[in-house]
Amino acid sequence: MVLRSYWKCRLKSSCFPAPRWIRPGLAALFWFCVTQLVCGAGALGETKSVTQKDAEFDVTYNDTVKSYNQTIYAFNHTISRNKTEGVRVTVDVMQQHLESPILFVIRQKQAVMSFQVPLILRGLYQRKYPYKHVGRTLCQPPTRAASETQYFFVDVSTLSSQETNFQLRVSRVESFTLQTDRKFSFTASPSQPQFFKYVFPDGVDTVIVKVNSDVNFPCSVMSVQDIQCPVYDLDNNVAFIGMYQTMTKKGAITVQRKDFPSNSFYVVVVVKTEDEACGGPLRFYPLQPDELIDAGNRTKDLDVVVSPAINSEKYVIGMLFCLGIFLSFYVLTLLVACKTPASPYEYGSFGELERSLDSVARSRQESLSSVEEDDYDTLEDIDSDKNIVRTKKYLCVSDLARKDKRILSKKYQIYFWNIATIAVFYALPVIQLVITYQTVVNVTGNQDICYYNFLCAHPLGALSAFNNILSNLGYVMLGLLFLLIVFKRDVTHSRLYFFHPECGIPKHFGVYYAMGTALMMEGLLSACYHVCPNYTNFQFDTSFMYMIAGLCMLKLYQKRHPDINASAYTAYACLAAVIFFSVRGVVFGRGNTVFWIVFSVIHILATLLLSTQLYYMGRWRLDAGIMRRIVYVIYTDCIRQCSGPMYIDRMVLLVMGNIVNWSLAAYGLIERPNDFASYLLAIAICNLLLYFAFYIIMKLRSGERIKCLPVVCILFTAVVWGFALYFFFQGLSTWQKTPAESREHNRDCILLSFFDDHDIWHFLSSIAMFGSFLVLLTMDDDLDTVQRDKIYVF
Repeated sequence: MVLRSYWKCRLKSSCFPAPRWIRPGLAALFWFCVTQLVCGAGALGETKSVTQKDAEFDVTYNDTVKSYNQTIYAFNHTISRNKTEGVRVTVDVMQQHLESPILFVIRQKQAVMSFQVPLILRGLYQRKYPYKHVGRTLCQPPTRAASETQYFFVDVSTLSSQETNFQLRVSRVESFTLQTDRKFSFTASPSQPQFFKYVFPDGVDTVIVKVNSDVNFPCSVMSVQDIQCPVYDLDNNVAFIGMYQTMTKKGAITVQRKDFPSNSFYVVVVVKTEDEACGGPLRFYPLQPDELIDAGNRTKDLDVVVSPAINSEKYVIGMLFCLGIFLSFYVLTLLVACKTPASPYEYGSFGELERSLDSVARSRQESLSSVEEDDYDTLEDIDSDKNIVRTKKYLCVSDLARKDKRILSKKYQIYFWNIATIAVFYALPVIQLVITYQTVVNVTGNQDICYYNFLCAHPLGALSAFNNILSNLGYVMLGLLFLLIVFKRDVTHSRLYFFHPECGIPKHFGVYYAMGTALMMEGLLSACYHVCPNYTNFQFDTSFMYMIAGLCMLKLYQKRHPDINASAYTAYACLAAVIFFSVRGVVFGRGNTVFWIVFSVIHILATLLLSTQLYYMGRWRLDAGIMRRIVYVIYTDCIRQCSGPMYIDRMVLLVMGNIVNWSLAAYGLIERPNDFASYLLAIAICNLLLYFAFYIIMKLRSGERIKCLPVVCILFTAVVWGFALYFFFQGLSTWQKTPAESREHNRDCILLSFFDDHDIWHFLSSIAMFGSFLVLLTMDDDLDTVQRDKIYVF
């Protein structure tokens, strides 16, 4: 069997392949001998020669090479442990024989590098780009001796039968080792990549490597690799090891000493053969599969600087600063509560208090579970009909607050329990997904996956940008504080309700609890999004923003319409539809005409339907007879007698709301913004602001006043929102563009060397949301002692 396998191998490697009828054995041995004689006779005219030359640095060697002539250039140089010098090999070929290129093999200690010239680099769709000028830097294996002489050899060979001229030059790179905080400029191209060495100085555990260029293109890749051979410095292999990212003008990678056992690393810069990865124009397709494309001039001037990152002290200061800001709100709230205590004497005399004790005790014994909203309607139809009450020209809160308080309290508590359930089931898979994202980034080293502000991204443990996560703490802490404030008000109101049961806006706190929970979840999900921000998980950051906007509008409407406000199931179903469209828009909305037409039509129809429901106070039913009723209303009110609207104020609000929403729908259909989630959020915020402004105007127009505390909250919140939006629109990164284009917007930290503009947006927006919630909570405190039949509905 061994002899049989051996002859099979020999037959395959002979000059003339054996016929199929030749079997291993003596016949095969005879055939092999004959073919070797023939092959040897044919090769007598071409004697293979190998020439070795002692070569020197910084000397240009002009030589020729042919298939039977191989040249070896021998170099030696002295390296020391305390000083590292790079060695660069530059090659030019005079002719371009693509069928038989020249092969250069560089043999050195612990490493072998080989490349052909012309160098063929492949781009998108396997397009081929030939390069006749090639420059490569040799890796520098570490040495333990104080000084050591190392040898390396450059072997030049080809299979071409024609002589090919080439130039070879080997030179030293004096500035091969980068110095801390010292900028170094260099030039690179696809066939002439560059890399440099950096050694961590004593006392520095983290550094930021910054690479900059004055021009966007050609597209480049910067990489950080461990000190080892070979160095992956070509477009087709630079992503094999280490950390890497594409770049146009800016690139930055934070490097930690713990990730590099040798306390040093290589900074590798490669110019790509094509610009598609950086958002550049897509070139033409090759006409033939093997068509060669002229690469043109793809030389790029760059500079690199390595700077120490912040130390552990800055981390501690940043965390203490973040905690201190939001704990101060707890202290301020406690001081305000202590200075303005709620006293039962404000609500009635001792006689009233005693008379109400029995009723309070009886009410506590009654179980809410025995009362259902659908069991009965406290509106006494025997005295007045719903249609008559709810379509009066001037409505009072007493007309729309006739249901039992226990029923409505149970109805609105469902808002809190539903959003708590949604939060759990929504957050758990999100946390699992972002952990997976961060793991993939850490394992692969591909920093194009996440859209950080790399110039101000401070890692901690496995997290790449801890500061962007920490700054979301305000949402959680202020959301919890708002829940505590609402709970205190709820308890106080439960004790004092029986003194003035028919006074003031009906106090139902379920929606307030839901708002505080939504604010806390916004902080958690925003932190999850900033673990690895990109376009596939941006909806994590916006989902509870939609809920906050929706709950605020529902709470504004509930204040004057407690009996006819939407149930929790209907409200969350509508918000689920909004989130569904948000996800569809992010995935399919870019440039999709059909999607934008469908969404715009649904947006306009939903606006009209909601306007009708609001105008007629929920008495307009959506059923089979709706078209007949629409025609009848148009005929009687517009054609027959052309009467004006009965509810002027509501009509003004709804007309303005339709103008705003139709304009937003038209803008979306015409412009088709890439950031669909933000566009959808803008629709929600515009409607909320419009309704809030209408509420304030109508409140003042109705002769009501706003107390000092809500006025202060309104002014404070407006100022904070203004500053927050300023920092939000700084745009330090954007997933609407390629990762390389996004990095052009990166900027340094501006607060405590730890937080950037977007972190300040997190601080200010959480405070502004908290202030907005306080405005909703306290805005109608002036009506607490006013009879409900004297409080207007609008």
